[in-house]
Amino acid sequence: MKDSPWLYTISSKHKLIDLNFKEIWRYRDLLLLFVKRDVVTVYKQTILGPLWYVIQPLFTSVIFTLIFNNLGNIGTGGLPPFLFNLAGITAWNYFKECLTKTSTTFTNNQAIFGKVYFPRVVVPMSIVISNLLKFGIQFLIFVAFYCYYVFNGVEIGLNSKLFLFPVYVLMMGLLGLGLGMIISSMTTKYRDLTILVGFAVQLLMYVSAVPYPVSEAKAKFPESVALFVEYNPLTQIIEGFRYMLLDTGTFTWFGFFYTLVLSIILFLIGLVIFNKTEKSFIDTV
Repeated sequence: MKDSPWLYTISSKHKLIDLNFKEIWRYRDLLLLFVKRDVVTVYKQTILGPLWYVIQPLFTSVIFTLIFNNLGNIGTGGLPPFLFNLAGITAWNYFKECLTKTSTTFTNNQAIFGKVYFPRVVVPMSIVISNLLKFGIQFLIFVAFYCYYVFNGVEIGLNSKLFLFPVYVLMMGLLGLGLGMIISSMTTKYRDLTILVGFAVQLLMYVSAVPYPVSEAKAKFPESVALFVEYNPLTQIIEGFRYMLLDTGTFTWFGFFYTLVLSIILFLIGLVIFNKTEKSFIDTV
């Protein structure tokens, strides 16, 4: 009897950058299952359920408007401060969710990783996809308030760079995924990072120009801090997001390509470290 060919070959030998789309496609049902799990279980057993998708960005925008714009007198270039803050928070939330949820991939899934084989990268990919759904909902809220202000006579205009919108979303996902996979790999040995991530993400938001425009940072911060804020890739994404949708702030092709290249590099570094860690993490986690 002739032996039938193997359907799968599992080997410890991998290429340095190993992202097998063909194998991921084979496991697409599992990927969709993880996406569904991420969406359904987050607000399961909560009273308000998916309404938290709406409440969280709105309340944050209100608080930012009261503290930074009303109390701190930070200008927004004539735009309604609430809408200005809502644009920044909508973009920031997608990156933050991708980063924080991906950074716990190994520790949260050690039980299933230790029992069955499947491409481990499916899990962080499912997190980025499920959070894309949340980003879509929060972006629709932004669009609703945008239309409200336009209807009430506020002069707001879309910018001609709007066609770059999908690229900016891709950059946010790649940055969150890349950094998240690096941190997830490191937390298999150093659990302190799990605590540090939550703290660091909050600080990162304040040096990423989320509650203020870059022009304010240049005018009021010391030069070294202003330079750090300006060349922070997340600042470029937040500023570009506002530039496209509200036609405010600054846009440069250098800043755009600098952020795009850095996002791809960080994603590839994260993928290499993630693939290397998955071979031995079960012994250390």
